[in-house]
Amino acid sequence: MPMEKTFDPAAIEAKWAHEWESRGLFRPARPDATPFTIVNPPPNVTGALHIGHALDNTLQDVLIRYERLRGKDALWVVGMDHAGIATQMVVERQMEERQDKRTNYTRDEFVEKVWQWKAESGGQITGQLRRLGCSMDWANERFTMDDGLNRAVAKVFVDLHKKGLIYRDKRLVNWDPKLRTAISDLEVETHEVQGGFWHFKYPLADGVTLDDGRDYIEVATTRPETMLADMAVAVHPDDARYKSVIGKDILQPITGRRFKVVADEHADPELGSGAVKITPGHDFNDFDVGKRAGFKPGEMLNMFDGDANVIQTADGLIPQEYLGLHRFKRDGVDGARELVVARMKEAGFLIPHVDKEGGEHDAEPRTIQTPFGDRGGVVIEPWLTDQWYVDAETLAQPPMQAVRDGRINIVPKTWEKTFFNWMENIQPWCVSRQLWWGHRIPAWYGPNRENDYSDPQSFVAETEDAVIELAKRYYGEKVTIYFDDEAVSDRALSSSHHVLLQRDPDVLDTWFSSALWPFATLGWPENTDLLKRHYPNDVLVSGFDILFFWDARMAMQGMEFMGDVPWKTLYLHGLVRAPDGAKMSKSKGNVVDPLGLIDQYGADALRFFMSAMESQGRDIKMDDARLAGYRNFATKLWNAARFCEANGISASTSFEAPPATLPVNRWIIGEVAATVAAMETAFAAYRFDEAANAIYSFAWDRFCDWYLELIKGAIDDETKAVAGWVLDQILVMLHPFMPFITEELWTGLGDRADYPLITAKWPEPKAERDTDASADIDWLIKLVSELRTAKAELGLPPGARLTAHFPASLKGRTDKLSAQLDRLARLEAVSFAPAPAGASAQLVVEGETITVPLEGVIDIAAERDRLTKALAAAVKERDGLAGRLGNPSFVERAKPEAVEKARADHAAKEAEADRLTAALARLG
Repeated sequence: MPMEKTFDPAAIEAKWAHEWESRGLFRPARPDATPFTIVNPPPNVTGALHIGHALDNTLQDVLIRYERLRGKDALWVVGMDHAGIATQMVVERQMEERQDKRTNYTRDEFVEKVWQWKAESGGQITGQLRRLGCSMDWANERFTMDDGLNRAVAKVFVDLHKKGLIYRDKRLVNWDPKLRTAISDLEVETHEVQGGFWHFKYPLADGVTLDDGRDYIEVATTRPETMLADMAVAVHPDDARYKSVIGKDILQPITGRRFKVVADEHADPELGSGAVKITPGHDFNDFDVGKRAGFKPGEMLNMFDGDANVIQTADGLIPQEYLGLHRFKRDGVDGARELVVARMKEAGFLIPHVDKEGGEHDAEPRTIQTPFGDRGGVVIEPWLTDQWYVDAETLAQPPMQAVRDGRINIVPKTWEKTFFNWMENIQPWCVSRQLWWGHRIPAWYGPNRENDYSDPQSFVAETEDAVIELAKRYYGEKVTIYFDDEAVSDRALSSSHHVLLQRDPDVLDTWFSSALWPFATLGWPENTDLLKRHYPNDVLVSGFDILFFWDARMAMQGMEFMGDVPWKTLYLHGLVRAPDGAKMSKSKGNVVDPLGLIDQYGADALRFFMSAMESQGRDIKMDDARLAGYRNFATKLWNAARFCEANGISASTSFEAPPATLPVNRWIIGEVAATVAAMETAFAAYRFDEAANAIYSFAWDRFCDWYLELIKGAIDDETKAVAGWVLDQILVMLHPFMPFITEELWTGLGDRADYPLITAKWPEPKAERDTDASADIDWLIKLVSELRTAKAELGLPPGARLTAHFPASLKGRTDKLSAQLDRLARLEAVSFAPAPAGASAQLVVEGETITVPLEGVIDIAAERDRLTKALAAAVKERDGLAGRLGNPSFVERAKPEAVEKARADHAAKEAEADRLTAALARLG
């Protein structure tokens, strides 16, 4: 059937998405071919496709389709992430809307509700990725909590524990009081908050005074509420003001706690009084000072519960009136901070701040860098608690060496410095989370051998059977082991022959399981054929923002458990930003919906935009004009194919370039070969923009605009064969970027139902540029372009037929190309005689001057006057904009988008002035 007159993206997208997948064409099916493997960064099960997903997955699909065309056995592993905190938050919010909450249910009941929600809506994003054209192995979709991944996660935890690379420790963590869980450093966002700097007197004990006679030390803090758990005051060892009292006792005014003045370089003599109160249980720096002062983590005082409400410390010295208060003022009710300040003031221990006008205030106003949880949205509380940690420093060594010796190639290279800076200073990785949704930590606790449950013995194993075996080794073979989900009487437990083991209630950080993605999705811990064939993966395409969340951790776990790198190349792309360069956010109202863009412009146009704009090391700015341009590109290609069809040009029967004698055909074959080479070079360097622009330039400019125009009216059998072959090569080269339209045209131009484009072969023209043909056609194109430009500059209609005077040296070339000159250059006559006197347009093409007389064609004086006035106006605007841009005040103070617009306007006016200057020059 003849092609439809108009290009309808929506119809062909739905058609081919179903066709490819139903025929299993995304699955690896070439056992004798070289494998090529990528894994997708598993999107959260909570998610919907956002513009970052569109970029990330487009780049991956471009690579997988390219390598599939090159004959590789291509596998793109697809899956979803259970997303721990994020998913639990979504489900809990839904419950809140129904006036329900998680704690109304048992843990198992709540987890079942999450599974139900996942089944109903969690896979939404996979359907959206299909709309984008992602050729993933959908038949083997994985989930970070499917049976295979569950087993892999448990084994990794247990094996690391056996090696001493996972351990339980009491340390400070970033605690989110809203979500009631620890979060990682990477999940903490620092915001500027207007706060205060309070100054207090801490009295020295036993009549001790400073050298200046004061019986107290002044301390300052931005968090006065934490003084209820103070354990020391630190001063710099070289601070002469305090040397006499180092080691002396000091009193905390509210609790009466007696503690030491300690010497530590953390105290800065130049900051405030030079003395710092030390609260090891609620500040990361203080924790380190406390350890240096000899405090063990188990001795450090904790004054908050999981909701950040005040609780009694181990020594019982916090006054009753503070217990139960929240740390901050909330809902109009004063918190611990306000009460501490009030009581210190009442007792005369507050040193007021005096402003410039002499007014007194409780605190000195300060802008404070304050940590917030990126999901909970509340101030993070450093909290002393028992958690599970991974020895990340040890695991980081092999990946760093792999990057150094080239086994892992980071693209662009500029990210290597950032990678090493983080890895070389990596801290222990807290992997336990106080959630219900996620991988339960495979650890159980029981009493010690004295049957004391307060100092438990831990057992780490993959299964309950393995736990029982470990427990019997510890307690003795005759002991009966019970688990916490089994019914057992208190009387039985009072016997030394019966032991109850309770499972650790925590789950693992969601990044712990996704770190296993490159090998666990291939069947590990079984040594499957898939694993042996497709590990290591070839490339990981990732946003730079998860370099440490995910990429580095995959490298750690892959090298630890597989003994090899997880992927050979790590490609890091930037962000997609709003048109003005701002970061997209819902609060700014500048978020772009990729599905809306697909509806408006088509998936192919969006994919091509993402690829053509992906320049290494740079972010992408959304640009509707470019999207519309790439939609027009698809339409132009469609119309070119319809032209071919109407002129008897159909699918090629030749893989190699067909024989050609005509210069125009020899020229276009050489252009195909050059484009193939340029694209292969770009792909090898991961220059998506260069590869996309190479095929765009060839398809739009060389093929549609010139070749089809050059062959019009002269389409013989040779030209039909060449044109059909060239169009096929365009479709193959363009397919990774625009899979839908290219597949539709591929099958529409020939009977190739059993040979779809997705599994076709990448071009191998076995041809080179024909230097003579290229020289002739390139000269013709330049001449016609110059002539068209001159007509436009001089206000002549494009169809105006003119006379041109050529140098005699060009007679052979013009004779050879006479038909094309007549049709494309619209030359009424070609002369080799000298041009007559008078005004004329001078066209310089490859150093030769062609003269086009203008006397009698246009009113020379009127045209010169018009051009002169237009040039003066353009120059005035250009210079005015240059003045603005040269003014530092404008550049520094104006909004970035205003400065950028001024630069664009200046460039446009400068180009206009140059064009008008050239037009005047043509008049002589």
